[in-house]
Amino acid sequence: IKDKRNRYYDDIRQELARGYALREGDKPASREDLLKLSEKVSVDKARGDVATLLVKFKEPGDVSKIDAVAQKFQGELLRSPGPDAQTVQLRIRNNIETDIRERAVTQAKDTIGRRVDELGLREAAISVRDEDIIIEVPGQDEKTFAEIREIISKTARLEFKLVDDTVDFFDPIRRGSAEGLPQGVSFFAEEAPVGPGKTNRVTQARLAKGPAETMKQARDRFREWLLTLNPPADHEIGLGVLSEPDEAGVLQEVGWRTYYLYAKAEVTGDQIRDAQAQPDQSSRAQGGWLVALSFTESGSTNFEKITGDNIQKRFAIVLDETVESAPRILSKIGGGHATITMGANDQQKQLEESRKLELVLRSGALPAPISPSNEQRIGASLGTDSIKQGIYGALAGAGLVMIFMAVYYHVAGVIADIAVLFNLLLQLAVLSTFGASMTLPGIAGLALTMGLALDANILINERIREELRAGKSPRTSVDLGYDKAFSAIIDGHITGIISGLILAQYGSGPIKGFAITLLVGLVVSLFTSVVCTRLAFDWWVRGRRVKSLNMG
Repeated sequence: IKDKRNRYYDDIRQELARGYALREGDKPASREDLLKLSEKVSVDKARGDVATLLVKFKEPGDVSKIDAVAQKFQGELLRSPGPDAQTVQLRIRNNIETDIRERAVTQAKDTIGRRVDELGLREAAISVRDEDIIIEVPGQDEKTFAEIREIISKTARLEFKLVDDTVDFFDPIRRGSAEGLPQGVSFFAEEAPVGPGKTNRVTQARLAKGPAETMKQARDRFREWLLTLNPPADHEIGLGVLSEPDEAGVLQEVGWRTYYLYAKAEVTGDQIRDAQAQPDQSSRAQGGWLVALSFTESGSTNFEKITGDNIQKRFAIVLDETVESAPRILSKIGGGHATITMGANDQQKQLEESRKLELVLRSGALPAPISPSNEQRIGASLGTDSIKQGIYGALAGAGLVMIFMAVYYHVAGVIADIAVLFNLLLQLAVLSTFGASMTLPGIAGLALTMGLALDANILINERIREELRAGKSPRTSVDLGYDKAFSAIIDGHITGIISGLILAQYGSGPIKGFAITLLVGLVVSLFTSVVCTRLAFDWWVRGRRVKSLNMG
């Protein structure tokens, strides 16, 4: 809702600029035009109500200029009188608010699903109840739960905003009384670029975190004070991490510093096509990590225009309301690429953070911040009992079939049993590389593919039997048996693979986990049934030069 209000804020100022003849046609008003507009009318974002804008005219006779704006947005904004005759209140209608909330919940559910899928085969079940998103994740590892919780709750809202270094916002505050300043707040001056060959000395605020204070606690305390400063509606105060070297020369996070930003995001995370964690090869990185961004076509065009129009100015990269860096624009940046460096942490920490950031940026930003409202752990007894019963059932079924194979096909049956056990081992190895959780659907998929592997061996054995009954030699019978059974085996496996792909594409949670297990099992089954058993038969009939095959 806040984002929607901010878009209305920009649109209303553009429409008012047209009403005052400060812009023509479809050409947007420039910052200079909007500065002239502020001398005639102010558009403010109401505090305490993210859905409301207040439009205050300097001259009472100009109030009628709001009529055209209200007419344009009458289906979305509700007009009402303000606190005085020169002020008009515009509020997002309730039905629009409801639609925004519903879309946000749906989008958040999809985004969380993509993030969990990126983590591997977690088989998470995600559902929605009112404005709550319920996520059920199997597993017993507390570290894994903490990682999933952190990645799920990260908003990953990426914005690129220009730094306004032409205004020394904090200088009057520095000159004022020190009373009311939070503990640890101080001011410092820096020479900031404001254009080719130009700099401006601006004041910034900083807060050093206390000895027993975390960075988050220091940030919250700093932000609480900054909210009382009331910057203009088209500006905001950004916070970035303040780092200083320790005695060993290693940068350490010691607090927070401010940036005076334009509130409008020039480029957003929606315009990012891809994100990749990469080692930082620059001379100052000392083995650190960064995340390389690739923009979409529209994002690339927008990024190139913004950087071309603001050479020798600072461009802040803001992630979840934290300024990650504010580099100086040296020239127009084409090609649609940018980078986010991972701060002053040690290399292993940078690597972990860069990979998490890569994951959340690739899966998309959440439409709004989310916070855990309730967390429950289902007792291990119920889950363990179900898993044990499932394993016992799968092993019992597979064991009975393998005993039947050994009794019915004798040595050929033993070869098939060994191939099935190798099949199971390969499946578990492949699934473990994906980080799969052992769930009932996964066990069902393993049992099913073991059955399919035995079915393929039955086809081969029966074909070999037919050739032996026709009076052919063992070597010829094996060759013809595999040749004739191969088409039927391929047909059955391809049919299963198509079914598995459909389930994996359109299923979610346990269904998708079953589908992935099925696909892995089918590919492995094709290898063990056709390749591994053939090697065993070749060794039997060629290496040992047997005169007859014991096929039962």
